[in-house]
Amino acid sequence: LSGLESNPGFKITPGLARRLAYGAIFGDILMKCLYRMRPYEKKQGSADRLHRKWEKICIEFVAGKRMSHTRFKQICRTMIRDFDHLPIHEDMKKPRVGIVGEILVKFLPAANNHLAELLEEEGAEPVVPDLVDFMNYSFYNQNFKHEKLGFKKKSAVLGNAGVAAINWLRKAAAEEFKKSRHFTPPADIADLARMASPIVSVGNQTGEGWFLTGEMMELIHGGVKNIVCIQPFACLPNHIVGKGVIKAIRREYPDANIVAVDYDPGASEVNQLNRIKLMLSTAVKNLNKQKEA
Repeated sequence: LSGLESNPGFKITPGLARRLAYGAIFGDILMKCLYRMRPYEKKQGSADRLHRKWEKICIEFVAGKRMSHTRFKQICRTMIRDFDHLPIHEDMKKPRVGIVGEILVKFLPAANNHLAELLEEEGAEPVVPDLVDFMNYSFYNQNFKHEKLGFKKKSAVLGNAGVAAINWLRKAAAEEFKKSRHFTPPADIADLARMASPIVSVGNQTGEGWFLTGEMMELIHGGVKNIVCIQPFACLPNHIVGKGVIKAIRREYPDANIVAVDYDPGASEVNQLNRIKLMLSTAVKNLNKQKEA
């Protein structure tokens, strides 16, 4: 879509781009709802059953011949309400653990040894920022390129139009999340840039760039002070803006509990598990202190 790939492959038509956008937004909603409710469900398996129900509905919509935007908004709203009314243990408190990092390892369970499920098994609630936010990050970066690197104004105009289009597409979901009892609306990309700026320049755009720092700051401001920063072994951009900013974040937020974990076919799964469990033990201690206070 950005013109970087010259190989033929398949052509991204407006219709396909629309399906991709709808699918990404559906995926973000399902991920947010499932991870928020499953750790506290009263009836074991109820969240997964609800997930499968809506996953089927979303797939049928995206794969269908006719896609109505009105129907898309209806699915978003009803899906969020359905999860919001799932019976859970309202008084139960578990450590909330954010998952950030390199985009593939962060979102693909097979690449991170099913980290979200592991956190749930260990008594925590995983919190994963939206995939669509990364698309907004790519569009938003055009502003810096125009202002500081001599790119044409057209690139910034198109980038801002992309951000506006994505925000318009997920407006129905964002409004429903605001009304809900258990969920929070998606982040605003300009807010992420503002939170990241004191720590790393928004000109740092290699890989996840400043966006990774922005996500960590968003989690901390949202009360999620426990964070696992994951990346493939020797992923240089992520090591710089992931591991490299941890000390600066801790200086500003001493109660931030952040651990960096490498994922690679040759990496020891036991070592990964030990690092995560050490972070979780600190998270549990901090949660108990809050309860006592």
